[in-house]
Amino acid sequence: MSRLPSYDPQSDLRPLSDDELSELDDELGDLPGDGVLNIEALDGFCTGLLLAPSPLRTLAGEDWMPWVWGESDDRLAPSPFASGKQRKRVVMALLRHVRQLDHVLHQGPDRWEPIFSVAEDEEGQDWVDAQDWCLGFLTAVDLAPDAWSSHPVGEPARVLLTTVQALADDNSPDDPSALAQRDALGRRLPDEILALAQGMHS
Repeated sequence: MSRLPSYDPQSDLRPLSDDELSELDDELGDLPGDGVLNIEALDGFCTGLLLAPSPLRTLAGEDWMPWVWGESDDRLAPSPFASGKQRKRVVMALLRHVRQLDHVLHQGPDRWEPIFSVAEDEEGQDWVDAQDWCLGFLTAVDLAPDAWSSHPVGEPARVLLTTVQALADDNSPDDPSALAQRDALGRRLPDEILALAQGMHS
C-alpha cells in the first residue's frame, strides 16, 4: 500500500464546498468498522491536530490519517477502502479540509465555524450538540497526551480541554435543563478554540 502524504501548510487553498463535505461524510459513513469518524468528529479531530503543541506538518500521514477511518495503524490493518481511487479521494479531501481549517484558524478566525450538530425542538429552538466534534478533538489529543498536558499555551489549553471533555463525556438525559447546559457549553467552545489558536501565534 502506498504511503500516506504528510500535511503541507503551503499547499493550494481549495476549501471543500458544502456538497463536498457532505460527500466526504457519506464516503466515510460507508466504510466498514465502528471507529470511523463522521464529518463532525473529523472536523474536531483536524482542529485538535492543528492546535496541538507539535506542528501537524512534522507528523507523517500514517501517524494520524488512519484514525479518521478507525485504524490506529494503517500499515497493519486491512484497508477499509473498496479501491485505491476511493482511498485517494478521501485522503485528498481530508488534506484540503485541514488546509482550510489551518488558514481560517490562524489567518481569518472571524470566518471559522466548527461543524456542530444542531437540533431543533418542537418550539423551533435550536440546540447545539458538540459531542461528536469533541470526541474527534480528543482523538487528536490522544495522539500526544503528554504534550497536551504541558501545552505551552497553558491556561487557554486547560480551559478548552475541560469544556471538550465535559461535552464528550456527557450522558445526561435530554431534559430541558441538560439540553440548555450542553447548548451553552457548545456555544462557548468556539471562543475557547480561538483563544488557544491566538495564544499560539501571539
